[in-house]
Amino acid sequence: MTSISDTATAPRTVHVQRVMGTVVSFDLRRTGDHAAGIAAAVAWFTEVDERFSTYRPDSEASRFGRGEVRPDAMSADLREVVAACDAIAAVSGGAFDARRAGRFDPAAYVKGWSVERAGRLLRAAGCEDWTVNAGGDVLVASSDRSRSPWRIGVQHPFDRSATALVLEAHDLAVATSGRYERGDHILDPRTERPATAAASTTVCGADLGLADAFATAAFVLGDEGPAWIAGIPGCECWTVLDDGRVLATDGFPRMVAGVPVRTSGTTDPLGPAR
Repeated sequence: MTSISDTATAPRTVHVQRVMGTVVSFDLRRTGDHAAGIAAAVAWFTEVDERFSTYRPDSEASRFGRGEVRPDAMSADLREVVAACDAIAAVSGGAFDARRAGRFDPAAYVKGWSVERAGRLLRAAGCEDWTVNAGGDVLVASSDRSRSPWRIGVQHPFDRSATALVLEAHDLAVATSGRYERGDHILDPRTERPATAAASTTVCGADLGLADAFATAAFVLGDEGPAWIAGIPGCECWTVLDDGRVLATDGFPRMVAGVPVRTSGTTDPLGPAR
């Protein structure tokens, strides 16, 4: 899981919510109606769970997957998610595909997409400095560049007690796909077999929905993942392969979508023997 901390001393509101089958944590600093922002974001996540969960047979996503929702009856949100997932499937050559094995499962995009929307709700409530962490998908925002940046820790893929690297940024979306939490649960849609070439893949950029889906696709692509991400403007990638080798795009972690990103306090990503 990705952890977040901020070195600046500032008024702070922290809230943790279990929703969408994961834990979503909020860390808000400085100004804004934090209570209203958090309440709006939690209500949104609850709505996403009801409408997009594939574990709910009556959700709009499940009914769409069974062909029970006509194109003209799709909600605007479902239409947006389907279009995004289809576009990502095309650009990734099928390494990401929400329409897999006769099912529609957009989870690898929806979690990050929902956090992006939650960020808009926080901003609408006047919240200016915050992080949202949804099961390791992280979005950070800062209004004051003179303050210390947010610090985003990426889990070491081979040592559960260690952090592999720490990103420092004021505004950034970071998503990690890995095998250390749930084992070989990420399938290659092209073969329907577990993707095992990579141990962990982190993608960062300006949009968490895209970073989430791109991290899944890059993980499936293994050693080809960083090269594929390198062709996507505004995104950077860091991958630890199953044999311990580390590959990264040229811009990682120096610059993402014009936003400087630094690393600090890193541990050896090869780590101890598995």
